[in-house]
Amino acid sequence: MSRVSLAVVGLGYWGPNLARNVESIQGAQLSWCCDADAQARDRFAPSFKDTRFTGSLDELLADQELDGVLLATPVRTHAQLAVRVLEAGKHCFVEKPLALSVLDAERVVQAARSAGRVLMVGHLLEYHPGIRRLAELVRAGELGTVHYIYTNRLNLGQLRADENALWSLGAHDVSVVLALAGEEPYELDARGECYMRAGIEDVVFAFLRFPSGLAAHLHLSWLDPHKERRLTVVGSRRMATFDDMELERKLTIYDKGFDESAESWGEYITRSGDATSPRIPNAEPLRLECEHFVKCVSSGATPRSDGESGLRVVRVLEGLQAALDSSRR
Repeated sequence: MSRVSLAVVGLGYWGPNLARNVESIQGAQLSWCCDADAQARDRFAPSFKDTRFTGSLDELLADQELDGVLLATPVRTHAQLAVRVLEAGKHCFVEKPLALSVLDAERVVQAARSAGRVLMVGHLLEYHPGIRRLAELVRAGELGTVHYIYTNRLNLGQLRADENALWSLGAHDVSVVLALAGEEPYELDARGECYMRAGIEDVVFAFLRFPSGLAAHLHLSWLDPHKERRLTVVGSRRMATFDDMELERKLTIYDKGFDESAESWGEYITRSGDATSPRIPNAEPLRLECEHFVKCVSSGATPRSDGESGLRVVRVLEGLQAALDSSRR
């Protein structure tokens, strides 16, 4: 079988990681790397000796042998470039978020539908083995009815000028919360503060309420003394925490909760049992994500994080941004 020919567009912070993984995947060929910055091209060209480098997107899209493109460009360009890639007849992987508005995200989804091409969004956490195992536990009812979910994504991190903490950090947690909930929220609220740059929230507290009664809370910040990447799911039977900062105990399941007393009606007693940590494969999530894209391009299968998934995430982010904007007035 011929290898899937792919291109990576954008050689800033994340693009080289995509290129590294694509090059090493059996059944894939890194045919092109593209960046408008000549210095970026010169810096990475020695690392990918069998790859053609260009500053022109049109040049690589003209390659009839090219199957797909992975976009790792600034967020504001995602929708425009994805539409160009899809209309050129190429499959498209877009880093998160898919777009900065629902309208633009819908344009990309429609372009993929019209072209009959695979559209996949880089919701990386959905490919993390720990999150995959957590999702299996939720679907199997091992935690009981999920009451609420809360996440902490904190760091003393890089200040951004083109997106706030909600869009930069929140896309990760929103995608996972939606995947675990299996439904979209009907109520969205958010509060944030712009301490370092005017108009750019560096700390955000977001709240989501779902039709089933599930609630979710997100704490997002790149202005914090702690580095946390943690998600907790509280169910009626058990509770679980995914902590990506842990080296070994990525997922911990707590046999804790309230049990109805057998002695009297309507009273509950606290149960605090064992905490267990299942073995989680030590596989790089980005590698799994890239392999999934290659497989979908080869087979025509729908990606786990497809365009519709990306659209749902943008819909929530746009609603939370509206709440942020309203809170500042």
